[in-house]
Amino acid sequence: MLSKHTKEGRNQIEMVALDELVPEDHLVRKVEQAIDFEFIYDLVEDKYCLDNGRPGIDPVVLIKMVFTQYLFGIRSMRQTIKEIETNVAYRWFIGYSFKEKIPHFSTFGKNYARRFHDTDLFEQIFYRILKEAMTKGLVDPSVVKANANKKKFEKKIARVETRTYQAQLDEEINIDREEHGKKPFPPQNKEESKEIKVSTTDPESGYYVKDEREKLFAYSFHTASDSRGFILGSLVTGGNVHDSRMLDKLVTQVTDKVGKPSSVAVDAGYKTPHIAKFLMDQEIRPVMPYTRPRTKDGYLKKYEYVYDEYFDSYLCPEGQILPYRTTTRDGYKQYASNPLECTDCPLLERCTQSKNHTKMIHRHVWQDYIDEVDHLRHTELNKTLYAKRKETIERVFADAKEKHGMRWTTLRGLKKVSMQAMLTFAAMNLKKLANWTWRGPCPA
Repeated sequence: MLSKHTKEGRNQIEMVALDELVPEDHLVRKVEQAIDFEFIYDLVEDKYCLDNGRPGIDPVVLIKMVFTQYLFGIRSMRQTIKEIETNVAYRWFIGYSFKEKIPHFSTFGKNYARRFHDTDLFEQIFYRILKEAMTKGLVDPSVVKANANKKKFEKKIARVETRTYQAQLDEEINIDREEHGKKPFPPQNKEESKEIKVSTTDPESGYYVKDEREKLFAYSFHTASDSRGFILGSLVTGGNVHDSRMLDKLVTQVTDKVGKPSSVAVDAGYKTPHIAKFLMDQEIRPVMPYTRPRTKDGYLKKYEYVYDEYFDSYLCPEGQILPYRTTTRDGYKQYASNPLECTDCPLLERCTQSKNHTKMIHRHVWQDYIDEVDHLRHTELNKTLYAKRKETIERVFADAKEKHGMRWTTLRGLKKVSMQAMLTFAAMNLKKLANWTWRGPCPA
Protein backbone atom coordinates (compact mmCIF):
# COMPACT_ATOMS: atom_id res chain seq x y z
CA MET A 1 0.00 0.00 0.00
CA LEU A 2 1.36 3.41 -0.98
CA SER A 3 1.64 5.80 1.94
CA LYS A 4 2.88 9.34 2.35
CA HIS A 5 4.66 10.63 5.44
CA THR A 6 3.80 14.15 6.58
CA LYS A 7 6.43 16.75 7.44
CA GLU A 8 4.71 17.87 10.63
CA GLY A 9 7.41 16.18 12.71
CA ARG A 10 9.86 18.90 11.73
CA ASN A 11 8.20 21.43 14.02
CA GLN A 12 7.10 19.04 16.74
CA ILE A 13 8.21 19.92 20.26
CA GLU A 14 9.26 17.03 22.50
CA MET A 15 10.89 16.64 25.88
CA VAL A 16 13.96 14.51 25.13
CA ALA A 17 17.46 14.17 26.56
CA LEU A 18 20.50 14.16 24.30
CA ASP A 19 21.55 10.84 25.81
CA GLU A 20 18.37 9.17 24.54
CA LEU A 21 19.26 9.95 20.92
CA VAL A 22 22.69 8.31 20.95
CA PRO A 23 22.55 4.60 20.01
CA GLU A 24 23.56 2.33 22.87
CA ASP A 25 26.32 0.65 20.84
CA HIS A 26 27.70 3.80 19.17
CA LEU A 27 31.50 4.05 19.14
CA VAL A 28 31.50 7.27 21.20
CA ARG A 29 29.77 5.42 24.04
CA LYS A 30 32.35 2.64 23.86
CA VAL A 31 35.19 5.16 23.93
CA GLU A 32 33.69 7.06 26.86
CA GLN A 33 33.41 3.82 28.80
CA ALA A 34 36.89 2.59 27.85
CA ILE A 35 38.94 5.54 29.13
CA ASP A 36 38.56 8.49 31.47
CA PHE A 37 39.83 11.65 29.75
CA GLU A 38 40.32 13.46 33.08
CA PHE A 39 44.06 12.67 32.90
CA ILE A 40 44.41 15.40 30.25
CA TYR A 41 43.92 18.11 32.89
CA ASP A 42 47.13 17.03 34.62
CA LEU A 43 49.05 17.02 31.34
CA VAL A 44 48.09 20.61 30.41
CA GLU A 45 47.81 22.21 33.85
CA ASP A 46 51.07 24.14 33.45
CA LYS A 47 49.89 25.56 30.09
CA TYR A 48 46.96 27.47 31.65
CA CYS A 49 46.65 30.19 34.28
CA LEU A 50 44.50 28.90 37.14
CA ASP A 51 43.38 32.23 38.67
CA ASN A 52 43.62 34.89 35.98
CA GLY A 53 42.44 35.65 32.44
CA ARG A 54 39.37 34.85 30.40
CA PRO A 55 37.98 31.30 30.76
CA GLY A 56 39.27 29.12 27.92
CA ILE A 57 37.80 26.14 26.15
CA ASP A 58 37.95 22.99 28.28
CA PRO A 59 41.15 21.14 27.19
CA VAL A 60 39.31 17.80 27.38
CA VAL A 61 36.76 19.18 24.92
CA LEU A 62 39.59 20.27 22.60
CA ILE A 63 41.19 16.81 22.65
CA LYS A 64 37.82 15.08 22.20
CA MET A 65 37.12 17.27 19.18
CA VAL A 66 40.42 16.15 17.67
CA PHE A 67 39.70 12.51 18.48
CA THR A 68 36.32 12.87 16.79
CA GLN A 69 38.16 13.92 13.64
CA TYR A 70 40.65 11.05 13.72
CA LEU A 71 38.29 8.34 14.99
CA PHE A 72 35.84 8.91 12.15
CA GLY A 73 38.30 9.92 9.43
CA ILE A 74 36.97 13.45 8.92
CA ARG A 75 39.22 15.32 6.52
CA SER A 76 39.70 18.61 8.43
CA MET A 77 38.91 20.39 11.68
CA ARG A 78 36.62 22.78 9.81
CA GLN A 79 34.54 19.82 8.59
CA THR A 80 34.72 18.21 12.04
CA ILE A 81 33.07 21.25 13.62
CA LYS A 82 30.28 21.13 11.02
CA GLU A 83 29.75 17.45 11.80
CA ILE A 84 29.66 18.06 15.57
CA GLU A 85 27.09 20.84 15.10
CA THR A 86 24.64 18.45 13.42
CA ASN A 87 25.55 15.04 14.90
CA VAL A 88 24.00 14.38 18.31
CA ALA A 89 26.44 11.54 19.04
CA TYR A 90 29.43 13.83 18.57
CA ARG A 91 27.76 16.52 20.74
CA TRP A 92 27.16 13.91 23.43
CA PHE A 93 30.81 12.83 23.25
CA ILE A 94 32.22 16.32 23.90
CA GLY A 95 29.50 17.05 26.48
CA TYR A 96 27.67 19.88 24.69
CA SER A 97 23.90 20.38 24.78
CA PHE A 98 21.56 20.91 21.79
CA LYS A 99 21.87 24.69 21.72
CA GLU A 100 25.36 25.14 23.16
CA LYS A 101 27.63 26.83 20.62
CA ILE A 102 30.42 24.60 19.33
CA PRO A 103 33.93 26.20 19.40
CA HIS A 104 35.23 27.72 16.18
CA PHE A 105 37.28 25.40 13.95
CA SER A 106 40.41 27.55 14.46
CA THR A 107 40.29 27.10 18.24
CA PHE A 108 42.38 23.93 18.28
CA GLY A 109 44.89 25.39 15.81
CA LYS A 110 45.38 28.48 17.97
CA ASN A 111 45.77 26.39 21.12
CA TYR A 112 48.27 24.12 19.33
CA ALA A 113 50.36 27.09 18.20
CA ARG A 114 50.26 28.89 21.58
CA ARG A 115 50.25 26.02 24.09
CA PHE A 116 51.04 22.59 22.67
CA HIS A 117 53.49 23.27 19.83
CA ASP A 118 56.76 22.39 21.57
CA THR A 119 55.37 19.82 24.01
CA ASP A 120 55.05 16.03 23.99
CA LEU A 121 51.33 16.23 24.89
CA PHE A 122 50.14 14.05 22.01
CA GLU A 123 52.84 11.46 22.62
CA GLN A 124 51.82 11.33 26.29
CA ILE A 125 48.17 10.86 25.28
CA PHE A 126 49.20 8.08 22.89
CA TYR A 127 51.13 6.19 25.58
CA ARG A 128 48.40 6.77 28.20
CA ILE A 129 45.88 5.03 25.92
CA LEU A 130 48.41 2.26 25.22
CA LYS A 131 49.00 1.86 28.96
CA GLU A 132 45.25 1.52 29.46
CA ALA A 133 45.20 -1.32 26.93
CA MET A 134 48.18 -2.96 28.66
CA THR A 135 46.44 -2.69 32.03
CA LYS A 136 43.45 -4.55 30.61
CA GLY A 137 45.76 -7.28 29.26
CA LEU A 138 45.15 -6.54 25.55
CA VAL A 139 48.65 -5.73 24.35
CA ASP A 140 50.83 -8.66 23.47
CA PRO A 141 57.96 1.94 7.42
CA SER A 142 54.46 3.57 5.33
CA VAL A 143 54.60 6.61 3.16
CA VAL A 144 52.17 9.52 3.58
CA LYS A 145 51.91 12.09 0.83
CA ALA A 146 52.99 15.56 1.91
CA ASN A 147 50.88 18.66 1.33
CA ALA A 148 53.33 19.85 -1.33
CA ASN A 149 53.44 20.17 -5.11
CA LYS A 150 56.04 17.69 -6.42
CA LYS A 151 56.88 20.09 -9.27
CA LYS A 152 57.78 22.96 -6.95
CA PHE A 153 61.26 22.34 -5.61
CA GLU A 154 64.80 23.61 -5.65
CA LYS A 155 68.03 21.63 -5.71
CA LYS A 156 70.41 22.03 -2.76
CA ILE A 157 73.67 20.51 -1.59
CA ALA A 158 73.10 18.75 1.73
CA ARG A 159 75.52 17.06 4.13
CA VAL A 160 75.19 13.28 4.26
CA GLU A 161 74.32 12.33 7.84
CA THR A 162 76.70 9.93 9.55
CA ARG A 163 75.16 6.57 10.39
CA THR A 164 74.56 6.05 14.11
CA TYR A 165 76.68 2.90 14.12
CA GLN A 166 79.54 4.30 12.00
CA ALA A 167 82.04 4.52 14.89
CA GLN A 168 81.38 0.91 15.86
CA LEU A 169 81.70 -0.23 12.24
CA ASP A 170 84.95 1.71 11.75
CA GLU A 171 86.41 0.07 14.85
CA GLU A 172 85.53 -3.45 13.67
CA ILE A 173 86.85 -2.72 10.16
CA ASN A 174 90.25 -1.72 11.57
CA ILE A 175 90.32 -4.77 13.86
CA ASP A 176 89.63 -6.99 10.87
CA ARG A 177 92.32 -5.29 8.77
CA GLU A 178 94.92 -5.66 11.54
CA GLU A 179 94.07 -9.37 11.91
CA HIS A 180 94.84 -9.77 8.20
CA GLY A 181 98.09 -7.80 8.40
CA LYS A 182 96.64 -4.63 6.85
CA LYS A 183 97.12 -1.08 8.08
CA PRO A 184 94.07 0.39 9.86
CA PHE A 185 92.27 3.25 8.16
CA PRO A 186 92.95 6.72 9.57
CA PRO A 187 89.93 8.67 10.88
CA GLN A 188 87.89 10.16 8.06
CA ASN A 189 87.14 13.82 8.81
CA LYS A 190 85.91 14.76 5.36
CA GLU A 191 82.16 15.45 5.25
CA GLU A 192 80.21 13.89 2.41
CA SER A 193 77.56 15.89 0.57
CA LYS A 194 74.96 15.21 -2.08
CA GLU A 195 72.42 17.10 -4.16
CA ILE A 196 68.81 16.73 -3.02
CA LYS A 197 65.44 18.14 -4.03
CA VAL A 198 63.85 20.39 -1.41
CA SER A 199 60.18 21.34 -1.62
CA THR A 200 59.49 25.06 -1.61
CA THR A 201 56.04 24.32 -0.14
CA ASP A 202 57.09 22.01 2.71
CA PRO A 203 60.90 21.95 3.08
CA GLU A 204 60.81 19.34 5.87
CA SER A 205 59.21 16.68 3.64
CA GLY A 206 61.50 14.40 1.62
CA TYR A 207 61.53 13.52 -2.08
CA TYR A 208 60.35 9.91 -2.22
CA VAL A 209 61.02 7.74 -5.28
CA LYS A 210 59.32 4.33 -5.39
CA ASP A 211 59.60 3.73 -9.13
CA GLU A 212 59.48 5.69 -12.37
CA ARG A 213 55.76 6.32 -11.97
CA GLU A 214 55.68 7.32 -8.30
CA LYS A 215 57.83 10.30 -7.36
CA LEU A 216 56.55 12.77 -4.78
CA PHE A 217 57.33 14.72 -1.63
CA ALA A 218 56.27 12.65 1.37
CA TYR A 219 56.78 11.75 5.01
CA SER A 220 57.67 8.27 6.27
CA PHE A 221 55.87 6.88 9.31
CA HIS A 222 58.18 4.27 10.90
CA THR A 223 55.78 2.32 13.11
CA ALA A 224 55.75 -0.73 15.38
CA SER A 225 52.75 -2.81 16.44
CA ASP A 226 52.27 -5.87 18.61
CA SER A 227 50.81 -9.24 17.65
CA ARG A 228 47.25 -7.96 18.22
CA GLY A 229 47.57 -4.84 16.11
CA PHE A 230 48.05 -2.24 18.87
CA ILE A 231 50.49 0.46 17.77
CA LEU A 232 53.44 0.59 20.19
CA GLY A 233 55.39 3.53 18.79
CA SER A 234 56.05 5.66 15.75
CA LEU A 235 58.74 7.97 14.37
CA VAL A 236 58.14 10.42 11.51
CA THR A 237 60.86 11.45 9.06
CA GLY A 238 61.08 12.90 5.58
CA GLY A 239 60.27 10.46 2.80
CA ASN A 240 63.90 10.36 1.68
CA VAL A 241 65.13 8.70 4.89
CA HIS A 242 65.68 4.98 4.37
CA ASP A 243 63.73 2.58 6.60
CA SER A 244 66.84 0.80 7.86
CA ARG A 245 68.22 3.99 9.46
CA MET A 246 65.29 4.27 11.87
CA LEU A 247 64.69 0.75 13.20
CA ASP A 248 67.22 0.88 16.04
CA LYS A 249 65.72 4.17 17.27
CA LEU A 250 62.18 2.77 17.01
CA VAL A 251 63.04 -0.44 18.89
CA THR A 252 64.79 1.62 21.58
CA GLN A 253 61.72 3.85 21.92
CA VAL A 254 59.38 0.85 22.26
CA THR A 255 61.74 -0.79 24.77
CA ASP A 256 61.89 2.35 26.93
CA LYS A 257 58.15 3.13 26.80
CA VAL A 258 56.53 -0.32 26.68
CA GLY A 259 59.12 -3.03 27.23
CA LYS A 260 61.66 -5.05 25.28
CA PRO A 261 60.07 -7.24 22.60
CA SER A 262 61.06 -10.89 22.35
CA SER A 263 61.09 -10.76 18.54
CA VAL A 264 60.85 -8.17 15.77
CA ALA A 265 59.37 -8.96 12.33
CA VAL A 266 60.36 -6.58 9.54
CA ASP A 267 60.14 -6.43 5.76
CA ALA A 268 63.03 -6.74 3.30
CA GLY A 269 63.89 -3.02 3.53
CA TYR A 270 65.21 -3.58 7.06
CA LYS A 271 67.32 -6.65 6.24
CA THR A 272 70.78 -5.18 6.70
CA PRO A 273 73.87 -6.44 8.59
CA HIS A 274 73.62 -3.62 11.12
CA ILE A 275 69.96 -4.30 12.00
CA ALA A 276 70.57 -8.05 12.27
CA LYS A 277 73.51 -7.37 14.61
CA PHE A 278 71.60 -4.74 16.61
CA LEU A 279 68.66 -7.06 17.30
CA MET A 280 70.81 -10.05 18.22
CA ASP A 281 73.01 -7.94 20.50
CA GLN A 282 69.79 -6.87 22.25
CA GLU A 283 68.78 -10.56 22.53
CA ILE A 284 65.76 -9.90 20.31
CA ARG A 285 64.85 -12.58 17.77
CA PRO A 286 65.03 -11.14 14.21
CA VAL A 287 62.26 -12.23 11.83
CA MET A 288 63.19 -11.28 8.29
CA PRO A 289 62.02 -12.45 4.85
CA TYR A 290 63.83 -14.18 2.03
CA THR A 291 65.56 -11.78 -0.36
CA ARG A 292 66.32 -12.81 -3.91
CA PRO A 293 69.93 -12.72 -5.14
CA ARG A 294 70.68 -9.52 -7.04
CA THR A 295 72.77 -11.36 -9.64
CA LYS A 296 72.05 -10.85 -13.32
CA ASP A 297 70.15 -13.61 -15.10
CA GLY A 298 72.45 -16.27 -16.50
CA TYR A 299 75.22 -15.72 -13.96
CA LEU A 300 76.21 -17.84 -10.96
CA LYS A 301 74.52 -16.82 -7.71
CA LYS A 302 76.57 -15.84 -4.69
CA TYR A 303 75.32 -18.82 -2.68
CA GLU A 304 76.94 -21.12 -5.28
CA TYR A 305 80.31 -19.97 -3.94
CA VAL A 306 80.94 -21.70 -0.60
CA TYR A 307 82.45 -19.69 2.24
CA ASP A 308 85.10 -21.47 4.34
CA GLU A 309 85.04 -19.87 7.77
CA TYR A 310 88.20 -21.63 8.99
CA PHE A 311 90.41 -20.47 6.11
CA ASP A 312 88.42 -17.24 5.56
CA SER A 313 88.07 -17.83 1.83
CA TYR A 314 85.51 -18.77 -0.83
CA LEU A 315 85.43 -21.87 -3.00
CA CYS A 316 84.00 -21.56 -6.50
CA PRO A 317 81.90 -24.30 -8.22
CA GLU A 318 85.01 -25.42 -10.13
CA GLY A 319 87.02 -25.84 -6.95
CA GLN A 320 89.22 -22.73 -7.16
CA ILE A 321 89.96 -20.90 -3.91
CA LEU A 322 89.18 -17.17 -3.69
CA PRO A 323 91.44 -15.92 -0.85
CA TYR A 324 90.98 -12.75 1.20
CA ARG A 325 92.34 -9.61 -0.44
CA THR A 326 91.36 -6.58 1.70
CA THR A 327 88.63 -4.91 3.78
CA THR A 328 87.11 -1.71 2.41
CA ARG A 329 86.19 1.41 4.35
CA ASP A 330 82.50 0.51 3.83
CA GLY A 331 82.97 -2.68 5.84
CA TYR A 332 83.16 -5.24 3.03
CA LYS A 333 85.85 -7.93 2.87
CA GLN A 334 86.98 -8.68 -0.69
CA TYR A 335 87.85 -12.14 -1.97
CA ALA A 336 89.43 -12.47 -5.44
CA SER A 337 90.21 -15.37 -7.75
CA ASN A 338 93.47 -16.06 -9.61
CA PRO A 339 92.96 -14.77 -13.20
CA LEU A 340 95.50 -17.31 -14.56
CA GLU A 341 93.31 -20.18 -13.35
CA CYS A 342 90.08 -18.50 -14.49
CA THR A 343 91.14 -17.91 -18.10
CA ASP A 344 90.34 -21.46 -19.26
CA CYS A 345 87.44 -22.09 -16.83
CA PRO A 346 84.33 -23.53 -18.55
CA LEU A 347 82.12 -21.37 -16.26
CA LEU A 348 83.96 -18.12 -16.97
CA GLU A 349 81.12 -16.60 -19.04
CA ARG A 350 78.64 -17.31 -16.22
CA CYS A 351 81.02 -16.25 -13.47
CA THR A 352 82.32 -12.75 -14.22
CA GLN A 353 82.35 -9.94 -16.78
CA SER A 354 85.79 -8.81 -15.62
CA LYS A 355 88.15 -8.07 -18.50
CA ASN A 356 91.10 -9.49 -16.58
CA HIS A 357 89.11 -12.66 -15.70
CA THR A 358 89.06 -11.99 -11.95
CA LYS A 359 86.03 -12.97 -9.90
CA MET A 360 85.46 -10.68 -6.90
CA ILE A 361 83.16 -11.53 -3.97
CA HIS A 362 82.26 -9.06 -1.20
CA ARG A 363 81.32 -10.13 2.33
CA HIS A 364 80.31 -7.70 5.07
CA VAL A 365 82.18 -7.88 8.39
CA TRP A 366 78.77 -8.49 10.02
CA GLN A 367 77.64 -11.05 7.44
CA ASP A 368 77.54 -13.79 10.10
CA TYR A 369 74.48 -12.08 11.59
CA ILE A 370 72.68 -12.14 8.22
CA ASP A 371 73.58 -15.83 7.85
CA GLU A 372 72.02 -16.52 11.25
CA VAL A 373 68.90 -14.56 10.22
CA ASP A 374 68.59 -16.74 7.11
CA HIS A 375 68.98 -19.84 9.29
CA LEU A 376 66.21 -18.67 11.65
CA ARG A 377 63.97 -17.95 8.64
CA HIS A 378 63.48 -21.69 8.12
CA THR A 379 62.22 -22.31 11.67
CA GLU A 380 58.48 -22.79 12.30
CA LEU A 381 58.44 -19.95 14.86
CA ASN A 382 59.80 -17.42 12.38
CA LYS A 383 57.41 -18.59 9.66
CA THR A 384 54.48 -18.11 12.05
CA LEU A 385 55.67 -14.70 13.26
CA TYR A 386 56.35 -13.37 9.78
CA ALA A 387 52.93 -14.48 8.56
CA LYS A 388 51.41 -12.24 11.24
CA ARG A 389 52.84 -9.09 9.61
CA LYS A 390 50.00 -8.91 7.08
CA GLU A 391 47.49 -9.26 9.93
CA THR A 392 49.07 -6.61 12.15
CA ILE A 393 51.31 -3.80 10.89
CA GLU A 394 50.13 -4.09 7.27
CA ARG A 395 46.51 -3.89 8.45
CA VAL A 396 47.40 -0.94 10.70
CA PHE A 397 48.57 1.10 7.71
CA ALA A 398 45.68 -0.08 5.53
CA ASP A 399 43.14 1.03 8.17
CA ALA A 400 45.01 4.28 8.85
CA LYS A 401 44.91 5.21 5.17
CA GLU A 402 41.42 3.97 4.30
CA LYS A 403 39.53 4.83 7.50
CA HIS A 404 41.50 7.54 9.27
CA GLY A 405 42.65 9.90 6.52
CA MET A 406 46.35 9.08 6.62
CA ARG A 407 46.85 8.52 2.90
CA TRP A 408 47.98 12.14 2.72
CA THR A 409 48.37 15.03 5.13
CA THR A 410 46.96 18.53 4.97
CA LEU A 411 49.56 19.67 7.52
CA ARG A 412 53.01 21.02 6.81
CA GLY A 413 56.16 20.65 8.87
CA LEU A 414 57.63 17.66 10.72
CA LYS A 415 56.19 18.60 14.12
CA LYS A 416 52.64 18.96 12.84
CA VAL A 417 52.81 15.74 10.83
CA SER A 418 54.23 13.97 13.91
CA MET A 419 51.23 15.27 15.84
CA GLN A 420 48.93 13.81 13.16
CA ALA A 421 50.72 10.45 13.44
CA MET A 422 50.40 10.34 17.23
CA LEU A 423 46.71 11.33 17.16
CA THR A 424 45.86 8.92 14.35
CA PHE A 425 47.54 5.97 16.05
CA ALA A 426 46.14 6.99 19.45
CA ALA A 427 42.65 7.06 17.91
CA MET A 428 43.18 3.63 16.34
CA ASN A 429 44.38 2.15 19.66
CA LEU A 430 41.47 3.81 21.45
CA LYS A 431 39.00 2.44 18.92
CA LYS A 432 40.36 -1.09 19.35
CA LEU A 433 40.43 -0.72 23.14
CA ALA A 434 36.84 0.58 23.19
CA ASN A 435 35.48 -2.19 20.96
CA TRP A 436 37.29 -4.98 22.79
CA THR A 437 36.33 -3.84 26.30
CA TRP A 438 32.70 -2.96 25.51
CA ARG A 439 30.43 -4.56 28.09
CA GLY A 440 27.15 -2.78 27.40
CA PRO A 441 25.68 0.72 27.52
CA CYS A 442 27.17 3.17 29.98
CA PRO A 443 24.84 4.94 32.40
CA ALA A 444 23.34 8.29 31.41
